[in-house]
Amino acid sequence: MEYTLQNLDEIRIGSIVAEDLFVNTKYPIMRKDTRLTREHLEVLRAFNVTKVPVSIENIFNRSEEEILELNNKERVIVEKNNSLPLNKTNFKTLYNESVSNFYKEFSSWEAGVKVDVAKLRHIVMPLIDRAMQEKQIFSLLNSYSSIDKYIAHHSLAVGMLSGAIARKLQYTSGQINQIATAGLLADVGMAKIDQKIREKKTPLTENEFSEIKKHTIFSFQAIKDSPLLKPETKLGIFQHHERLDGSGYPKGEKMENISLVAQIIAVADVYHAMTSERIYRARASSFKVLEMIKEEEFGKYNIEAVNALISLVCDLPISTRVRLSDGELGEIIFIHRDSPMRPMIRLSETGQILDLAAKRSLHIESIID
Repeated sequence: MEYTLQNLDEIRIGSIVAEDLFVNTKYPIMRKDTRLTREHLEVLRAFNVTKVPVSIENIFNRSEEEILELNNKERVIVEKNNSLPLNKTNFKTLYNESVSNFYKEFSSWEAGVKVDVAKLRHIVMPLIDRAMQEKQIFSLLNSYSSIDKYIAHHSLAVGMLSGAIARKLQYTSGQINQIATAGLLADVGMAKIDQKIREKKTPLTENEFSEIKKHTIFSFQAIKDSPLLKPETKLGIFQHHERLDGSGYPKGEKMENISLVAQIIAVADVYHAMTSERIYRARASSFKVLEMIKEEEFGKYNIEAVNALISLVCDLPISTRVRLSDGELGEIIFIHRDSPMRPMIRLSETGQILDLAAKRSLHIESIID
């Protein structure tokens, strides 16, 4: 590709980067063939890049109409991003209403009422649609959860995450609907577990944990006769605590014996459980948990589902404000394609640029909403 070095201040939106750009970094801060947006230009300025190799063909072949269209598209993106805070407030209201509605249903199951699958489906699908439009919701989802009504928070989150992962993996709309509903229904069997065990504030005994494990069987029994759920969906609910290496329950199944629906729910379930505040422990960093699931727990979970979840949680706008594990505040200035959990951060106090991909002792503790 023929290129010319252009001054950063002279580069037009839509120009194509001709070579990988490195700035004392392990990974390129911008890859070859990247079509530059206003956001990319901000990153280059943050790294004090003054000249950029730009494709000559791209410079001379672009018409004035194309340039105008690119700038208009960028303006729309900026306007849309600027409207996110209002939409987040609307989402939280919708989410809290859904928590209340789900908890009412859960209380009725404790009293012996049958599960209404159709009603539950209508609770979770609007949340997924909204979250896919406002992707930062996925990185904030665990912060919406609370100890109070935890079962409702967890079930909704697992349903949302399962459906969103299925979308990322390009499942059909019908499959996404089934998988999201399965994620929401996975823990309905908890209604049959003694409340004293469910809400115990100290570690469970071996016998108590054996009781908890029965919830997968109770969940399956609660939905097995529903005509609205496909057989593989019902199996996914039954198997959602199985692990690919055979370390799960209720049967200790391995690999291809575990349904793909169960494999997706398993990723959503463990992620939300580990990142949410519980009676017996504080919530953990989403970014740290994702890293652990991918690296330390490798072999237990479907890697495609894990990568899809990572792309959902880590797909954050440049300039997103974060708190690091050492308490420092900063903003994201670049996200590595190969290591999205460890972006580059500009510290608020000093302006120093910190590459978390190289600084392994630190991680993002939380997003500052």
